[in-house]
Amino acid sequence: MKNRPPPAAYARDIHDIVSDDAAPPPPGMGGRTPRVARTGRLALALLVAGGALNYVDRATLAVANPLIRHDLGISVAAMGALLSAFLWAYALAQLPAGLLVDRLGPRRVLSAGLAVWSLAQCLGGLVTGFGAMFATRLLLGVGESPQSPASARVVRDWFAVPARGTATGIWNSASTLGSAISVPLLTVLMLSFGWRWMFGIMGVVGLVFAGLFWLLHRDPADIALTADERDYLRDDRHGVGRGPVSLREWRRLFAFRTTWGMMAGYFGCIYVLWIYNAWLPGYLEMDRHMSVARTGWIAAIPFLFGIAGSLCGGRLVDVLVRHGVSPVGSRKYPMILALLGTAGATLLAAEVASNAIAIGCISVAMFLLYVCTATGWAMAPVAAPGRCTASIGAMQNCGGYIGGAFAPVVTGLLGQATGSFRTALWAGAGVAILAALAYGVLIGDPIDEAALASETPTSAPSSRTGEDGTAWNPGVPAREPS
Repeated sequence: MKNRPPPAAYARDIHDIVSDDAAPPPPGMGGRTPRVARTGRLALALLVAGGALNYVDRATLAVANPLIRHDLGISVAAMGALLSAFLWAYALAQLPAGLLVDRLGPRRVLSAGLAVWSLAQCLGGLVTGFGAMFATRLLLGVGESPQSPASARVVRDWFAVPARGTATGIWNSASTLGSAISVPLLTVLMLSFGWRWMFGIMGVVGLVFAGLFWLLHRDPADIALTADERDYLRDDRHGVGRGPVSLREWRRLFAFRTTWGMMAGYFGCIYVLWIYNAWLPGYLEMDRHMSVARTGWIAAIPFLFGIAGSLCGGRLVDVLVRHGVSPVGSRKYPMILALLGTAGATLLAAEVASNAIAIGCISVAMFLLYVCTATGWAMAPVAAPGRCTASIGAMQNCGGYIGGAFAPVVTGLLGQATGSFRTALWAGAGVAILAALAYGVLIGDPIDEAALASETPTSAPSSRTGEDGTAWNPGVPAREPS
């Protein structure tokens, strides 16, 4: 239980997020002011809206799949390549995206990412063949890549340790919220205006939101924080005075077991998640013999459980911290248990004869998977120095979405070879168990500044300064109030 922040130094519970009048901390421990509270709440609202838009936009190709194949003359196999193009671009772009967020700040990088992925959507409505659509999907993956790392960085910047889990659960719930609303929303647009206009409308909405995010969100360096406000938000005091993470320090993160543990655990989580994301309707139709109309409604049920899982997972993290569990332990233990529970629920779904029980098992699995995603992203701000939050979170997400890119292909191959999805579900359960073991074995103490600085310069040149010209370490603002 090393490096545990004093609970009395921070505001209480969910009250720390939704209220301006948090209980004042003891003298000298820093304080959460109404300004910090308002900034954090606005940031969360923007992250939820942006995250939901992110997941709606990535679903456009899947929703318009039959019409696009007909209009562009694309085979089923070629459509599979288009669907996987986004996942590989998204996974690999995580690494530079996280570094850019930590060096330049969430406001700049996420605003640019929103604009890029929205432009890709607009271009998707203009394509005339496979090659052009493939390029737009790659661009969409690159543009969407800063969303989660930037969200983790924003939570690190504007919330103290005992409130970060709940805040993370809130922004993370946008993923399953976006998945739940994407099919009905996009279907209405497509049937009303055609698939090309569906792409264009979503692109324009995204460009408008990119402008709103730039206008409304602020990084700590953009605001003249008081000394108490800076002290309230800061938990890695050894990082005071250091500039943004350097490229050498970023590479150094790969030398730690904790980084690889986060990547391995998230690989298992996203692998199983994408079995359900990509194949749940097909599984219900082929293995459970449900009609297409019934599948459309039934398949939405597990995603509703996912929203609850994200919120509960984030909340659980904060409860554990307030009861004396270390910040890393409060993330690690729920992640391990949720992965093991996911494996058990997935195995039951594969074996039970009752459709109702199978849907119940899949709903439990989806609940636990989103507990995993919430606790996984809540790990990023505490596993490494604050100025590395987006970088290590992006490394985790890269590992996760490599698993996500493999899952639809492996599941499809196993389903085709065996004639059912039973073997694929068993394989997913096995991956979840291995991921839980790796998470438990590899993740230990958080990475501290001393370990990160070894074999690297003790300070890195700053690529950005505050308004007073002093070096800016995101989340540890240097600017004094005027």
